[in-house]
Amino acid sequence: MKEDFYEILGVSKNATPAEIKKGYRQMAIKYHPDKNPGDKAAEEKFKKAAEAYEILSDENKKARYDQYGHAAFEGGHGGGGFGGGGMNMDDIFSQFGDIFGGGGFGGGFGGFGGGARGRARVKGSNLRIRVKLTLEEIANGVEKKVKVRRKVMAEGATYKTCTNCNGSGQVMRITNTILGRMQSASTCPTCHGAGEVLDKKPKNADDSGLVQKEETVSIKIPAGVTEGVQLKVNGKGNAAPGNNGVDGDLIVVVEEVAHDTLKREGTNLHYDLYINFSEAVLGESKNIDTVSGKVKIKIEPGTQSGKILRLRGKGLPSIDHYGTGDLLVHINVWTPQELSKEQKAFFENMKDDKNFEPSPSKLDKSFFEKVKDMFS
Repeated sequence: MKEDFYEILGVSKNATPAEIKKGYRQMAIKYHPDKNPGDKAAEEKFKKAAEAYEILSDENKKARYDQYGHAAFEGGHGGGGFGGGGMNMDDIFSQFGDIFGGGGFGGGFGGFGGGARGRARVKGSNLRIRVKLTLEEIANGVEKKVKVRRKVMAEGATYKTCTNCNGSGQVMRITNTILGRMQSASTCPTCHGAGEVLDKKPKNADDSGLVQKEETVSIKIPAGVTEGVQLKVNGKGNAAPGNNGVDGDLIVVVEEVAHDTLKREGTNLHYDLYINFSEAVLGESKNIDTVSGKVKIKIEPGTQSGKILRLRGKGLPSIDHYGTGDLLVHINVWTPQELSKEQKAFFENMKDDKNFEPSPSKLDKSFFEKVKDMFS
């Protein structure tokens, strides 16, 4: 079982963004690879802290994690899956501009701000698609293969070191002030921080040396997802120009297809079953739809309109693995609107029959009680 992200950073679930940032900074300093050379355990903790911060520092991701736990980010393409699990060291290092103010890692570690890793790797732009899912697919989880048009490096494109920043990706400016000379760094306007510029451009490439390519991407979607949930496939967005760029991500937005007979409410499903008057009086067996196929249910003799039958475990699974919802079958007795002379005569004779007089018992719940039970 994966460790709790809040425990990894040493903060509470009610921690403020500042406290989360502080917790990450402390863990990153403690377990940084340059401070723990050759220590695989420290490196693993360093990566876990970065993964936890990636989720908890993002308002939307944090909300999904608080609601669904790690299940909200499981099931992606390749080793990383959805969410932060597939972060590499370059993804992690790219976070430090925010955490440590962009001025290096306190000057003490060569990994940031002027050392071997001084230039952050440029990341390509993300792509966003919508994937439609039926209730049956949501119930079982599904692997979808989609065609995506993404930018990739053109064959024959080559890059050279940017002469404006000498490959650092940053330009330094010195300003004279009343307090003395102040030095500041900003992203190189020529290479946009990549440290490289296009050298040889193929005919079919754009000004960054990239071309559009259609690619089939396999997306594993976990069971129990809901409308609007966003999943991330690492590295399947647009490529970044240059030899050291990192591909962007593919953001997958779930769209739920309406079912013909089933209505969703969280993990529960609702089914409206209409029966005729004779079936309500005499009882009957009926086949109804579920997400796993047809099932037969028994209508007891004397069933009243508005009765709710609960089929436990026939709903949808919870994305956080907290069980499966139920299928609520709502019984609706259909009253005939046109009668033959014989049928009309029969019901005229039954008007004063005691069996036809309403006589609800304490076991017959009111409409409001049924609604209360339905949502409990």
